[in-house]
Amino acid sequence: MKEFFWLEEENISTKRLILFMLIAYAFSFAIRMIWVYQFHGTDSFMWNHQFMINTNDGYFFASGAQHSLSGLHADNPRVPQFWSYGLVAITTVLAKITPFSLETIIFYLPSVISSLVVIPIILIARLYKLSIWGFFSALLGSIAWSYYNRTMIGYYDTDMFSAMAPMFILYFLMKSTIDFKLKSALYAAIAISIYPFLYDSGKSLVYAMGIIYTMYMLFYHRNNDVTYKSLILVFLALIPFHLSSPLEYIVDIGVVFIAYFILVKREIEEKKLMLITLILFIAFMIFGDVITFIWHRIYSYTRTGTEISGLHFFAVVQTVREAGHIPFSTFANRISGSEIGLFVSIIGYIVLVFKKPAFLLSLPLVGIGAFALFGGLRFTVYAVPVAAMSAIYLFFALGEYVKNVKVKYAFIALATAFMLYPNITHIIGYKVPTVFNKAEVKDLVALDKISNDKDYTLSWWDYGYPIWYYSDTDTIIDGGKHQNDNYIISKILFSDSPVQAANLSRVAVETYVDSNYSIITKRMFKGKNPNKVMQDLKNPNYKLPKKSRDVYLYMPFRMINIFPTVGVFGNLNLETGKKERNIVFYPAAPVKEKGAIIYLSNGIKLDMAHGIATLGRQKVAIDHFDIALLGKNAQPIVRSDIFHPNSSYSLVYLKSYNRMILMDNKTYNSMFVQMFMLGHYDKKLFQLVVSSPYTKIYKLKI
Repeated sequence: MKEFFWLEEENISTKRLILFMLIAYAFSFAIRMIWVYQFHGTDSFMWNHQFMINTNDGYFFASGAQHSLSGLHADNPRVPQFWSYGLVAITTVLAKITPFSLETIIFYLPSVISSLVVIPIILIARLYKLSIWGFFSALLGSIAWSYYNRTMIGYYDTDMFSAMAPMFILYFLMKSTIDFKLKSALYAAIAISIYPFLYDSGKSLVYAMGIIYTMYMLFYHRNNDVTYKSLILVFLALIPFHLSSPLEYIVDIGVVFIAYFILVKREIEEKKLMLITLILFIAFMIFGDVITFIWHRIYSYTRTGTEISGLHFFAVVQTVREAGHIPFSTFANRISGSEIGLFVSIIGYIVLVFKKPAFLLSLPLVGIGAFALFGGLRFTVYAVPVAAMSAIYLFFALGEYVKNVKVKYAFIALATAFMLYPNITHIIGYKVPTVFNKAEVKDLVALDKISNDKDYTLSWWDYGYPIWYYSDTDTIIDGGKHQNDNYIISKILFSDSPVQAANLSRVAVETYVDSNYSIITKRMFKGKNPNKVMQDLKNPNYKLPKKSRDVYLYMPFRMINIFPTVGVFGNLNLETGKKERNIVFYPAAPVKEKGAIIYLSNGIKLDMAHGIATLGRQKVAIDHFDIALLGKNAQPIVRSDIFHPNSSYSLVYLKSYNRMILMDNKTYNSMFVQMFMLGHYDKKLFQLVVSSPYTKIYKLKI
């Protein structure tokens, strides 16, 4: 079998190893280009001659890059600075030194960075003289379901570093347990120091990796002085100095280097090394606030509400799909592409740990991935590379029983293809749209032209970052600030009093600015009855704070699908935490018409001859029935009929959108329904400044 000599590990040169990395990297990137091929020519997904990104949070970092490059968002207190996040710094530098536009960089960068995961995967396998194992594992680990979803082209977010960077840390930690060179521990410590700069949510992971590394080294190598020297470097990297960026990372790396040179140049007694190690471990546990920090991360993904100053608010985490409980099938698909694939990965991991104990160091990655069953699907991404290596290793272990080299590698290749197939199938079908379409962006750009960067645009938190990026206005809630102040936006959108909505908008913005951007509800309700405050805001003579800037209300059509969720946050008695009423809001498309009976896509049946709606076994009478058709400048032309004046439900037919919404009357009278759907608003309080089929933007006059 001489033709297969290149598969024998001892014959794999460094050049061939690099070739494996390049092929795996090209494969990972090419698979991600499927999305571009699928949507090539889709003009609605493009802006400034480039595809737009497909994750809301990406606009947070992109706004930071805008600020660094051109000074935009100067008055926005939440826009990240150049050194705040590695992603902002990298993007800014690339925009300055390359000929590519900011839009091009933020679109392609996720695929460029995330595909680097193939390098540590192959290098880890190389430690055991099994580079071919690493190559096949890299093919799978770089495109497996969850990793692809959170690092696909256009998914401009720090998730591109979330699992890739820890794999480099894992490689250096494992290398230090195999070659027992202090330099390997040095590289691991540097990687640990840099990781929070790249992925700020990763502290809990590196803390866990540090603890597991400590346990492993003390259990297997406690009698070797290199163990304690290695632990000293790792602990120094883990101890937070609580300095401002970038000083935090510079000092951290500098301290690690100084310690390394001291440990190399000077002979230190083993007892002293052990004592120094113990002291640094205690310092790491105390100053890193390790137990509390990890517990807080777990708690933040399992709580159901928030409380401040005795008031009860609704927690956003339970409304976010990626933070909720997931079924086992979804969990399995996310990590390995299928339930069978996950089973293979689990068996492979057990075999791998048994034969290569250093893989115990990957337990934090596996553990956080397993936490996804309780904490939400976003955590599955961490386990993907290790799961891929585990599954492929099992194939290699089984292949050892095959004497014929040709048959052995044919089996491994086919088994790998078996693992790849469901993941690639998923990728082909995963046609995620851009965050906004071109028409929606035009509306925000139109707002940019009539506003300045001190102004505020009030809308739901999902749209906060895109509002920053395209309109250069500020918001009071966004993708990272969306807890108690969600109550305010919810109240504005659901209020049936234009006066209350207008007064609350002005009070909220001026309070936010005047309080140095603190939590608005904490300031507004301090020492007051929140119910009385909200009632007082309905008074036209309410004494408002002095106007310091303009305020806009942003109402997009896309909010219709999440409008009931928006209502949950404001539908609370803050003193008791109990909901105030049952919100009814059922948007659907008519799918069949039989005489006077209309069947909707959500199962509701409408008897338009008698004004009756049937929801399962329940029949409800309809009060208002409005038909809204978009006219000139996208202004609704409304025809209204009354069926049952004493009923508590109304029906709105958005004819231009082919959507019918059954709702309770209080919701029918809300600002969003009246101002966006029906075009009704108080012209003394609001001015319509942007109007399109996708968006209504109102300027506050008071």
